[in-house]
Amino acid sequence: MRNYSDHGTKMLITIAFRNIWRSKRRSAFCISAIGITVFVFLLSTSFNDGMFRCINDTVQVFQDGHVRIVSSQYEAEKELLPVQYPVADGRSWRKLAASIREIPGVRTVFPRISSRATLQESTIKHAVLWGLDIQGEMEANHFNIADRSDGLREGRWPAPGTNECAVGIIFARKSGLGIGDPIPLRTLSAQFSDRFWEPVITGIYSFDYFMFDERYIVVDIERLQRLLSLEEGTQSLVVFADNESQSSSIAIAVQNLLGQGIVANDWNENFFVASARAEMPIYVIAYLILLIVASFLIINTIAMIIHERIKEIGMMGCLGMTRTEILKVFFLESVFMAAIAASAAAIIGGILTGILSHFPIRIGDIYGNTFADAPISNTLFFQFSTGRIIQAWLLGVIIASLCTLIPSLKSTRIDPVEALRR
Repeated sequence: MRNYSDHGTKMLITIAFRNIWRSKRRSAFCISAIGITVFVFLLSTSFNDGMFRCINDTVQVFQDGHVRIVSSQYEAEKELLPVQYPVADGRSWRKLAASIREIPGVRTVFPRISSRATLQESTIKHAVLWGLDIQGEMEANHFNIADRSDGLREGRWPAPGTNECAVGIIFARKSGLGIGDPIPLRTLSAQFSDRFWEPVITGIYSFDYFMFDERYIVVDIERLQRLLSLEEGTQSLVVFADNESQSSSIAIAVQNLLGQGIVANDWNENFFVASARAEMPIYVIAYLILLIVASFLIINTIAMIIHERIKEIGMMGCLGMTRTEILKVFFLESVFMAAIAASAAAIIGGILTGILSHFPIRIGDIYGNTFADAPISNTLFFQFSTGRIIQAWLLGVIIASLCTLIPSLKSTRIDPVEALRR
């Protein structure tokens, strides 16, 4: 009689695969446990990736670009938004921008000014004047990240050099102001003198970013420069690179170019970006624990299967199957169940995340303005990633399979003669 060992690995694989269907209820239970865990892992990581991508995009578009250049004095007092510390005081921002554009990897450079303002004759008492090179910025960036647009909802953007402004949709609703209405306000110039201004609203925007939609008044930067007595200076310069991965090298090059008194901040150094990345290992550990806990279901099931098949294991040994081959049979059975579960979950989860990546999640409608001060858009998207799908599949198969080694090893310690006596 030819024993099992004569058939080699192919026969062991065949036996293991057939064993899955001998107890369909238990196999279905194990497959469901691993499949649900892999599915939850994939969906959760896709959501978190989308949230982190949203934070990165918001920081780059609204705050730092890829590199943000300010004076060292401004950096020390940045919470106050001081305007008396322009970049490279006494030098034109256009000349600075021209020299920075010569650095390899730099796509474009824009000036920006943020100045606190006190509003008069309005239910909203405080706002921020945001001076931009409006035409250039709107061509280079999508300020409404969800719609991938400039965010303008009504009217038009302010014309260069005019007493015009655009306000957010929340600002307009709360203040009761609309297109054509003036906004009497007061701000502080770089010379510490009060400046009174009354820009007329020409446009209403929705950046889908609560803080900006409620508090920021967009104005032409040249007009704001004159108002704040900055002449050709600017509070900050934001640099956009051809690729965000080049930001670190560009920041170093800018620092070397402009010398002391200048701070060139890489967007990766932003507090919220760094905090989000610091939290990533916590999410990974949580998912791994979830996967391991689910894998215990397979451990228990394989242990029960081994207990029910004691006589069968004895018969295998009597027919010439070695302890190692018996171990392989049960281990391969576990691998097959894990692979089936992970594959089904990866396919379903991949299709679902691919669909959800095109439909926004309105977190503002769920949590209100909880994240108003955080650099995160009101709308999030699931992030579809082939790499995440492969990662979820591998984790499901590897961890679930490794966890079954414990009961599988038990099968090798069963004495064939004793097993046949039971």
